[in-house]
Amino acid sequence: MTARRTHRWPRPLDNAARRIWYGGDYNPEQWPESVWDEDIELMNRAGVNIVSLGIFAWSAIEPEEDVYDFGWLDRIIDKLYHAGIAVDLASATASPPLWLTQKHPEVLWKDERGDACWPGARQHWRPTSPIFREYALRLCRAMAQHYRDNPAIVAWHVSNEYGCHNRFDYSDDAMRAFQRWCKERYGDIEAVNDAWGTYFWSQRMTDFSQIIPPRYIGEGNFMNPGKLLDFKRFCSDALKEFFKAERDTLAQITPNIPLTTNFMVSAPGNALDYDDWGHEVDFVSNDHYFTAGSRHLDELAYSSSLVDGISRKQPWFLMEHSTSAVNWRGINYRKEPGQLERDAMAHLAMGADAICFFQWRQSQAGAEKFHSGMVPHAGQNSQVYRDVCTLGDDLDTLSQAGLPGTTLKQARIAVVHDDASEWATEHTATPTQQVRHWTEPLDWFTALADCGLTADVVPLASDWERYEMVVLPSVYLLGEDDARRVRDYVAGGGKLFATYYTGISDERDHVWLGGYPGAIRDVVGVRSEEFAPMGDDDGVLDHLDVSNGTVAHDIADVITSTAESARVLATYQADPWTGMDGVPAITVNTYGEGCAAYVGCRLGADGLAASLPAMFEAMDVTVPAWQGSGDVLRVERQGRGDGEHEAPLFTFQFNRTHHPVAVDIDGRAIVASLADDHGDGTATIAPNGVIVSMK
Repeated sequence: MTARRTHRWPRPLDNAARRIWYGGDYNPEQWPESVWDEDIELMNRAGVNIVSLGIFAWSAIEPEEDVYDFGWLDRIIDKLYHAGIAVDLASATASPPLWLTQKHPEVLWKDERGDACWPGARQHWRPTSPIFREYALRLCRAMAQHYRDNPAIVAWHVSNEYGCHNRFDYSDDAMRAFQRWCKERYGDIEAVNDAWGTYFWSQRMTDFSQIIPPRYIGEGNFMNPGKLLDFKRFCSDALKEFFKAERDTLAQITPNIPLTTNFMVSAPGNALDYDDWGHEVDFVSNDHYFTAGSRHLDELAYSSSLVDGISRKQPWFLMEHSTSAVNWRGINYRKEPGQLERDAMAHLAMGADAICFFQWRQSQAGAEKFHSGMVPHAGQNSQVYRDVCTLGDDLDTLSQAGLPGTTLKQARIAVVHDDASEWATEHTATPTQQVRHWTEPLDWFTALADCGLTADVVPLASDWERYEMVVLPSVYLLGEDDARRVRDYVAGGGKLFATYYTGISDERDHVWLGGYPGAIRDVVGVRSEEFAPMGDDDGVLDHLDVSNGTVAHDIADVITSTAESARVLATYQADPWTGMDGVPAITVNTYGEGCAAYVGCRLGADGLAASLPAMFEAMDVTVPAWQGSGDVLRVERQGRGDGEHEAPLFTFQFNRTHHPVAVDIDGRAIVASLADDHGDGTATIAPNGVIVSMK
């Protein structure tokens, strides 16, 4: 992993005071110029101070090869600048124009069967194509040369959502690049054979030229898991190298403008190794879209906390989220009243210093015409636009109060997320296809919130050892170095919570031998000989009752022995024929100066929340009972003191329920959305409401 770039944040226009950046994607090329002045007037009314321009504008900027039209872009940038609105300018390389793909169809990515992804949508390019790189970098140079001295440009938006549609490419360009990647990673072909276990099914190779991408192998067959895991790593790296080429081309000409690209971090899994990518940007930015239903707030807060972890608690930029419905799900639910502001405040609470939407004006035509915007089809006389204006006012209030530059206060407990473990558990030959890595970290985040604890979500590669408590939730891959970190952490006095599917394999997806969880079996003090998957087929085990009143589903460990230092907190209660009656389900083990709890089954968020108090008691963990407890998600951002004045503390409190909740207020309330400040140090927060206080 490369050294981390110095954090550089977009500077306000004309040396103005730092404010929370507020705005969204703006696509003026979709509209007649007669609309532009109205747009800018509405932006000013809403408090917008930044827009992202040119993201999908390659065909408008370079309508023919080597023929550039910057006139329209110059005019809108000039209008925005004179209205006090900064520009996050895209490299415009996200989707190539038709003249390019017509001339060079070899830049199109190919699927696992060898079929080309033809133009008609977006991101129809392969990152390993030398031809596409030449054209893209030429556009980057032209953009940078033209706008190198433009005072409106405060950041470069390099491409857009790398890997959203072109994560995997199976072309010959990709094959050759994958061969080079393997040679660089392993050095010789025997090391690749060892990593991929190629004696199995006679897959042994004698030369790097025999390495091919994991192309189509027939329905019902199984790809080599080590090869597939490495291919996913390679794909992340291939896109990263393309980003770095664009980044460096822009930076060479405009060294004073910070650069970023928008990640897509969310709980259900990440296409790229964003923690690795976080080292390569000047500031981290993310796109996040809500998950409708009961997990809406928790999933959003979880994902944003992970972005904060990727950013190592430096301010980060929310580049996209939605004012209401998206357009790309089977059912595109609208946001409930209050959720537009509540969601923005949740991202802000978790360390964002910029709140932006996709997009400014809802499109009239095209594939995203039903995706909500800051100005919807209904126009300015709409609740969405009124809410956009209210949010702008509240962000201005928080800016003036000094929120920008403060950081998310470190929690007592960290929940570890690992992209490689998610990628490995996606394989089609596992104990059960109902279990993946990503569900368990989110369940723990929710369960901890139910118990009154707001966790930090952190990447495996981060310094999680500095936390009082750490959760390893189905972290399937643990190499020797990470296993040693776990041992040192607990032996030194740390409190660990580990679960089923943790420490099963090393970083190559080679199973640790001797019983599960092999990598840390001594730390947790249990030994499991088998997995016991559960399902809904006739006559099979479909659940397991646990002696603490919870219910296990999907999978359980068949724990056959526990260490003398381990204490069993709960067991399974099952019919004798299952072989699971009396088997330990939850244990706590003393290891060195610390202790480790082990949850050997999938309990879900509710089951974990019900089980945590007993684990806390056994591990001597005290949890402060905030008024309302699990009804409220409480998050704090802390400033820095100057020696004379105490550092400001901003407390965000979110209602997690569908009924009003009462809360105590720290300091004075400065923002209240669907909340009543009673003036006596208490407040009531309605469903979808939030109150922000400062002291």
